[in-house]
Amino acid sequence: MSITTESYMSKPQGKIPNNRFPLLVHRNAIPGGGAEAVKARFRENGWSNNWDYPGIYEYAHFHSTTHECLGCAQGWMEFNLSVGEGGWTKVRIEQGDVIVMPAGVSHEMISMAEDIHMCGGYPDGRDWDDIQEAFLSDEDYKRACKRIMMLPIPFKDPATGLAMPEWHAAPGSVPDWNEWRTALDATS
Repeated sequence: MSITTESYMSKPQGKIPNNRFPLLVHRNAIPGGGAEAVKARFRENGWSNNWDYPGIYEYAHFHSTTHECLGCAQGWMEFNLSVGEGGWTKVRIEQGDVIVMPAGVSHEMISMAEDIHMCGGYPDGRDWDDIQEAFLSDEDYKRACKRIMMLPIPFKDPATGLAMPEWHAAPGSVPDWNEWRTALDATS
């Protein structure tokens, strides 16, 4: 079976910055799964500071200091993601699937198999933060947005090993981001 990729765009909403880069879901990226195979693929493609755990946080959160990849090593899990037309989209992943999440995209686990096992990683082993929209002051939000905008595109996609073609093809600026920057500048 070959890898198929789904792409989800996002735009700023409330105090969730989201990102101009699409969130990617690579289906069947690591056939057979298993935590060691998933983490090895991530490391091979430059995504380290790896972890493995039975799921992810069950509250909506995002990262401003790094992009993140999440691989399903066993079972299945359903996410609520701050992407798509309506602002939140449910996405189910199964063993062998990998999500490549740009910094700023809020995510949470909403259901899972009893045997769920997830692995994560970060480009160049970056450290991650844990931000919840409900606890952000205006000043904290502005600082988080600035950190997100300064992050480089990773050298390789953690699942495919390609040079992140979907992110390199993303527009340098889109109308919603221009509005966001104008609002950000007005509050500075």
